[in-house]
Amino acid sequence: MEDRGRNSRTYNNRKKTSARPSGRPASQSRNRRTSGQTPGRRPTGRRSSADRARMRRRRQRNRMIQLVLLIILVIAAIAGIVIWKRYSPSKEQYDMKKYYGIEKDGQLGITVDNKVVEAKGKLSDGKAYVAYDVVRDYINSRFYWDSNENVLLYMLPKDMISVDVGSKDYSVSREKKSEDYVILKTEGNTAYIALDFVQQYTNIDYEMSSNPDHVMIRTKWGKTDVATVKKNTQVRYQGGVKSPVLAELKKKDEVTIIESEENWKKIRTKEGVIGYVKNNTLKNEEKKNITRKFDEQNYSSISKDYTINMAWHNVTNQDANKGVAQKIAQTKGLTTLAPTWVHVADTSGNITSIASSDYVSYAHQQNIEVWMTVRDFDGGISSEQESYELLSYTSRRETLITQLIAEALRVGVDGINVDFEKISDKCGEHYIEFIRELSVKCRQNGLVLSVDNYVPKSFNTQYDRKEQGIVADYVVIMGYDEYYAGSPEAGPVSSYNYVKEGIEETLKEVPAKKVISGIPFFTRLWKETPKTEEELASEKGTDAAEYSVNVESVAYGMDNAQAQIKQAGVETTWDKKAGQNYATWEDLAGRCQIHRTKT
Repeated sequence: MEDRGRNSRTYNNRKKTSARPSGRPASQSRNRRTSGQTPGRRPTGRRSSADRARMRRRRQRNRMIQLVLLIILVIAAIAGIVIWKRYSPSKEQYDMKKYYGIEKDGQLGITVDNKVVEAKGKLSDGKAYVAYDVVRDYINSRFYWDSNENVLLYMLPKDMISVDVGSKDYSVSREKKSEDYVILKTEGNTAYIALDFVQQYTNIDYEMSSNPDHVMIRTKWGKTDVATVKKNTQVRYQGGVKSPVLAELKKKDEVTIIESEENWKKIRTKEGVIGYVKNNTLKNEEKKNITRKFDEQNYSSISKDYTINMAWHNVTNQDANKGVAQKIAQTKGLTTLAPTWVHVADTSGNITSIASSDYVSYAHQQNIEVWMTVRDFDGGISSEQESYELLSYTSRRETLITQLIAEALRVGVDGINVDFEKISDKCGEHYIEFIRELSVKCRQNGLVLSVDNYVPKSFNTQYDRKEQGIVADYVVIMGYDEYYAGSPEAGPVSSYNYVKEGIEETLKEVPAKKVISGIPFFTRLWKETPKTEEELASEKGTDAAEYSVNVESVAYGMDNAQAQIKQAGVETTWDKKAGQNYATWEDLAGRCQIHRTKT
């Protein structure tokens, strides 16, 4: 470039030279130009090596700056892309079949209130059908499916509804009725109930949607947190913009708020999609009273207008019935006797009974009611498996109930007391169905129905005290056997706190006016002997290894318990924790101890 510049300037000089007046010497013209330059400077057409070096360094610096700027721009662009990918809202659509658990055609996804449950539903002839266990567990537990005899039952206060598989007909007691759809269908081992039929007897509403086929079922009513969608937005699987999209919401849609988080809310759409939306996409949050007109069934109860003081009378044979007069004479304020007359003889539902009409007549003369007790132990059947085999068949329950009602009417008792203590987890639904069915027959015949229960614990919830509190007249707490025959350690049969716990826990599920608290008039004399080295070695690693002594016990009534204490020549002391008198002593067999209620 410098050379071209010099050539260009030389050319111009030449042009100017050619244009000067003739006769002027060329040397004169050059001298004038030279004389106009600054002394000591080189002509501008030439640059020194130092200038050229500075220019090169400048150009290198410029190139370096440009390179650094380019690198910064590239890094910024990459960072922007990373940030965008990380924080920009995902457009990924969640697989809704997977969301509802749908694995095959014809399957119906199910949402019940604020929970997506197993997709145990199906569409058939335009009707929604829901599997029995979903109906039982989430919608209405009073529906009962007998898989042994293929019949669906529903107990009304004074009637039984019965539906056969594949039928449009059903019976209410002896009255035949019909629907324009099949009420009950089966597929393999699964029974499906038409949701329209369930709705007749349950305060529910539902809405069907497609893509994929699913149903939203509402069972809970009353004050509900709702909000309006402020602008079009997405419902996401989890709280976060990168979470997949479940559904689209439009401005002014109403959603139900399930719970709130810092920046997100868990909501349910009207179609039953449950997911998350940003807090700033909602407005007008409020509590809305959502109701549905429905006539609930009224399960009437017999309620005495006095405090019930009931005593179980352990009657083991016909001759023992003659002891009723002595029993009444020994007890103050007695209002009700429950003689242990009836046992379930076999798994077919037959009973054995030593009930006595004379016993009932004498008790009535003393203004005392008689509630005939029926047991699933101590005679006839006496195991969890036998109780299950009995109660899991509708025809066998019917036989048992028919015979119980007939026997109650024969001797003229005032009620029936159920003392079933062999109910396993798997038998729970069959047991409570038996109580429902028996309650209907008792109502029809004016008989009091009372049901005996253990002190509530996590391992006996299968007795369903809440449902008992609805269909039975009285729920009785057996507030004893805290330490029982066969217990690995000694202790009181019924401490103060044990009885208190039984009452408090039962009142959480049963109305107070229906609760009877049973306390024992017996105790146990315990004898403890140290385990041998051989016993301790053989029990190592088992639960029994927690106890260093062997225990055995004998049950005594209170008078006989006092006689044992007197015979031992010891005094009782007050056990504050148990709320009872306590005595202990040593004999040849080992250490003895006994608790006794204070008198």
